[in-house]
Amino acid sequence: MERNNLYPVFLKTANLHVLIIGGGNVAEEKLTFLTKSSPDAKVTMVSPMFREGTLELAKKYDVALVTDVYRASYLKGKHMVIATTDVPEVNVQVYEDCRAMDKLVNVADNPPYCDFYMGGIVTKGHVKVAISTNGKSPTTAKRLRQFFEEVIPEDISKMVQNLNDYRKTIKGDFEEKVDQMNQITSPLAPSASTSKEVKAP
Repeated sequence: MERNNLYPVFLKTANLHVLIIGGGNVAEEKLTFLTKSSPDAKVTMVSPMFREGTLELAKKYDVALVTDVYRASYLKGKHMVIATTDVPEVNVQVYEDCRAMDKLVNVADNPPYCDFYMGGIVTKGHVKVAISTNGKSPTTAKRLRQFFEEVIPEDISKMVQNLNDYRKTIKGDFEEKVDQMNQITSPLAPSASTSKEVKAP
């Protein structure tokens, strides 16, 4: 059975600079999901044209728009690149340029040319859940996202904040703090082990 060997991370996109190549439907979709999850993301888009919806998003989220065809020089200073053009040769060129310059790149709908995938995301205040199907089925990721949006309570962010406040009041060494936090949170996962396998309070 094939495994999903991807390593999930949560990026502070306000500290990074994301470049989107393209201005069509797919580019607008990527920008929509990115700004919905990370409204403070630093984003630049390069394309000969931009959709009306993209222009509105760019204004709302302070996205820099460059009306031009793709050039490798636009990669300078960027940390992550998303290629969404409808010209496969351009997307492959973006990928090859990114590889040569050690940039993380995602060529939309082309898994062999991706260093990362933009998976399904569920956000409830402080809690964020990312979903990956290893690039195999965006529809499954969408359905899982809808499921988790339903089952995760709206007030979970308040619970997280209360636990964080309580954690600051706990006395004792690291292991004692971990043990107390495990006891308090055990009802959230009654079948889970509350042993000292947990590494951080």
